[in-house]
Formats: sequence, C-alpha cells, structure tokens
Amino acid sequence: MAGILSYGAYIPYYRLPRSVIGKAWGQPGARGEKAVANYDEDPVTMSVAAGMDCLKGIDPKTVDALFMATTSAPYKERQNSTIVAAALDLRRQTRHADYANCLRAGTIAMLSAVDAIEAGSAKSVMVTAADMRLGGASGANEQAFGDGGAALLLGKGKVIAEIEASYTLSDDFADNWRAHDDIFVRTWEERFGLDEGYRKIPAEAAAEVMKKCNLAPKDFAKACFYGPYARRHGELGKVMGFEPAQIQESLLDTVGNTGAALPLMVLVGALEEAKPGDRILLVSWGSGADALVLRVTEEIEKIRDRRGIKRHLEMKRTLDNYEKYLRWRGLVPLEAAARPEKVPPSMPSLWREHAWAMPLYGVKCKKCGTPQLFLSAESSRPRICVECHARDEFEPYKFADKLGTVTTFSHDYLALSSDPPNTVTVVDFEGGGRGSFEMADRDPDECKVGMSVEMTFRKIFFTKGIHNYYWKCKPVRE
Repeated sequence: MAGILSYGAYIPYYRLPRSVIGKAWGQPGARGEKAVANYDEDPVTMSVAAGMDCLKGIDPKTVDALFMATTSAPYKERQNSTIVAAALDLRRQTRHADYANCLRAGTIAMLSAVDAIEAGSAKSVMVTAADMRLGGASGANEQAFGDGGAALLLGKGKVIAEIEASYTLSDDFADNWRAHDDIFVRTWEERFGLDEGYRKIPAEAAAEVMKKCNLAPKDFAKACFYGPYARRHGELGKVMGFEPAQIQESLLDTVGNTGAALPLMVLVGALEEAKPGDRILLVSWGSGADALVLRVTEEIEKIRDRRGIKRHLEMKRTLDNYEKYLRWRGLVPLEAAARPEKVPPSMPSLWREHAWAMPLYGVKCKKCGTPQLFLSAESSRPRICVECHARDEFEPYKFADKLGTVTTFSHDYLALSSDPPNTVTVVDFEGGGRGSFEMADRDPDECKVGMSVEMTFRKIFFTKGIHNYYWKCKPVRE
C-alpha cells in the first residue's frame, strides 16, 4: 500500500502582526500574525526549503518524480518543478509536473503520486506545495493570507503513514479566482463562498471517505483540513462531526492561509505528534474537495528530526514595518538605483552550469581530499587543486547540505536591495571549501565573524522576465 515515507515543511522567518496591517489603514487588525516570505523568496524557493527538510538523511537520487503544487508560480511558461528538482539534486531522468490554478492542487498532486506509485511507473514521488498569494491592500485577504510550504515523499515499503482510501468531488465552484493579469486574489461575497461551498462540499467528501472505510469521526486521532479563517475552520470541524481536540491546529493565527500548501502543512503538523496506529483525516478545498484517510505506522518514530512545523514556528522575527512588506512585494514604486540596471543572466550560461550551480556542487581532490568551490563567469569547475596542485583529479562534492562559518563579511548600503544593507559574506564550510555568498534573513547587528550559517536557495534578482536563482547563506537558529 502506498503511503508517506517522509515529510518536511518551511515557514518564512518573518512574521507580520495583523495589528500592524490594520493600523496602517486605520482599521482594527485581526488576531495573530502571518508568515511573510522575504523579498528573495517565492513558491520555488519555499518548495526547495521544504524539500530539503523532507529529504534529510535520504539520497535525492532515489526520488523518481517531483510534483509541485502552487497557485502563485513565478513562471507561467517554464516548468517551475524542474527548477525545484534541480536545486534538490534529483536525477535528470526524474519526471516533473506543475499542479496549479487551484487551492486543491496539493492533494491533487498527492493522489497523482499515489496513482503513479500503484501503477509501478515510479517507486517514490516527492510532492511539494507552496504559495505566496496577495490580497488587496486594506482587505480581509491581505490580513488572512500567509506564506509557507510543505513537502511529502510518497512510496511503498517503510511508510510512516499508509493512505488507506481517498474520495474526490470536483465542482466548478468559483469562490476565489485570479485572472491572467490580476495581481490580487478576487473573492465572491462571503455567504456564497463559505456558506454554500466551504461548509458543505468538504464535509460531503469527508463523510463519503469515512463511509467508504466504515469509519466514524470518533475513529480519528486528528482531522486536518483547509480553512480560510480560524472561525470558519472551527465551524467546518463541527459540521464534520469532530470534537475540538480532534481538530489539528489550523496555523491560521500563526502562519496564515497558505493556499494550496495549507492542507499539507496542517498534515505535517499532525504527523509530528502522531503515534503509531493513529488515523488521520486529510481534507482539501478548492474547485471541489479531496478527502484521504491515513493510518500512522511504527516508522513514524524514525523521522522525528525534521524541522517540520513546530521548529519553524519557533524560529521567527517580528516584522513591525508594514512599508517594508509593501516594498518586498513590489507594491510601491521606489526611486531607481543610481547604478546601471542588472544585466539579464545568459540562458546558455545558466544551462552550461546548471548541473553544478543549481544544486551547489564543487569538487573534491581525489589525491588529497580537499574540497573546493570555485565560481566565476566562465566556469564553476576548477582545474587545479589549491592544496596539492594536482590537475584534473577531482570528483563532485556537494556544498548545499553543509554548514559553514562566516570568515568575513561586509554591509553594502549602496547596492540596490529590497532589504538594505546587502550583506556579503565569505563562508568556510565544515569539512573544507570556501565561497562568497549573500546573507539572507539576518539582522545586520547580529552578523559577526565566526557565526554559524547554513545554505538556502533564494532568488538573486528578477529582470527581463527572468528569475535568477542561486544559493545564499543564513544564520543557523537552532
């Protein structure tokens, strides 16, 4: 029986209190806060982060396919999932697919993965879901929407949770939508979207999958489902027949409505605390509903070392500046930089170096064992060992999963940045190797020589329709 082999999640470091948003518009703010992706993050980078968490201790070369779900993909014509797979160091022979345009995209991708596994066309499939939706300024969606992602590795064998059954309802129910040129999500009147759709269709799917398995609400340890707002989320749980203690924390007050990623993030939160034998109900919503029944196995105890939801919730910094949030989202015009515009990256150059630069590979000398990371405009592959001077005696060496130490750094207040100053570091990696990287998610005052950093896949800049991705470092906070 197919099931979940591993899980991972990602929640951005910055949180914006809803009271700050309300104050900016002279309105009362809703309770809690929402996770806000940094200016250099998007659904691709968050999918990579969640995927790295999911693959901890697992060889990425064993994954046969990657399905990425999002309603806010950075590219409309270019496969986003292939960028994620390249950064995660999956094999070139893996199958990739983008699942989009629907809040239910995450569970649709899950069910597609299960079908591929059961059919024998893939042994293991990674599903990532991440969203970064925008609500119009001063509206309810601006306060409700948050950013985040989750990843699940599905397959057979030593699964941590078996997928016992599923049930799908597909309806062209348009409560939220965004046309080709829309920046903000549009929402129909609440009584229609929530009362006629959200309160009824997911509950019907849940009832049918329980009937299919001859189960009742009392047979489940946790119910995980999508919710637009905390109050409405609780109401749907009652309609489904669950007690408050059975309803998994919705994340709506602490992270926000993360769109297509939310059901999978809530599921990861449940798996973090699940015990062998627990049954979990997963229900999504969007153009219908998917309902899945999962049963937790003894293998769950072997992957308690993920950051998941709990540890990401603990790592945060309050963003008390609404104007900075607007700047990060490009919603306010800024004075043009005095320096020349950035030159678009060369697509031939990106292709030439993608196998090395995207998953952050360097080399290791076969003779003396010295790792070396060398990057320039011409090549990412050195020819001469810096230690023993052997020529062309190298093997590939991956740096993306290595921790490092800051050897030196500088703050550049003149460089164009959405979060000035631009912090540039030189990092010495554990085990050897040195490289120069920008630092993300840092307080300039906390930067110091000797601080521990880890690698994070981020967007370097965007110009001429090209999102230029590469690796940065960020402080280790655990």
